[in-house]
Amino acid sequence: MKEVRILEIKESVFADNDRQADKLRRELKEQGVFLMNLMSSPGSGKTTTLKGTIERLKGQLRIGVMEADIDSDVDAKAIAGTGVKAIQLHTGGMCHLDAEMTRQGIEGLGVEDVDLAILENVGNLVCPAEFDTGASKNVMILSVPEGHDKPLKYPLMFQICDAVLINKIDVLPYFDFDMERVKEFIHQRNPHAKVFPISAKMGEGMDAWTEWLAGQVREWKTGNA
Repeated sequence: MKEVRILEIKESVFADNDRQADKLRRELKEQGVFLMNLMSSPGSGKTTTLKGTIERLKGQLRIGVMEADIDSDVDAKAIAGTGVKAIQLHTGGMCHLDAEMTRQGIEGLGVEDVDLAILENVGNLVCPAEFDTGASKNVMILSVPEGHDKPLKYPLMFQICDAVLINKIDVLPYFDFDMERVKEFIHQRNPHAKVFPISAKMGEGMDAWTEWLAGQVREWKTGNA
């Protein structure tokens, strides 16, 4: 029998991306730009949440948004309607953005007049969690119709997020969704994650979320984060 060759992988396949992400993070820090990576499943209310966030913060912060999708410019047009700088990123079929793709987006957006840059990542709970984009903070949205078991099924997404927004709480009476259990599951994966129950459509909980985000940006810019 032929000998079986054994190849020992000495370095993570993500190592180069991690280096690029760290470099981008340092550069943005020097420029005073806070980058937030926003992730979720399709249909979770990401764009509606983003519009509500912008409306509450655009008087305090200069905001720029990068909308990532496989195709179309629907979301970028919706965000541009809020009056902030926005560009569309097409991933060419890729289900996520990595650090180099994010850098291209940052260069296309132009951040010389931006305090808070927001990357709305491609909608799914798997691939985006695997790639460090160079963000200052990772945030995800879990909507009530998706169910409270998602932290058990998609652990990495919840492990890497600094904050989790539980959206569409206005429809809680119509779904078998246990808020206390989902918080428990989230904190099993990530004890430090902040959890914000919100209704982006109705506005409930949005003030608490945006106050936290504004505080994170201030800390980042003053060097305390």
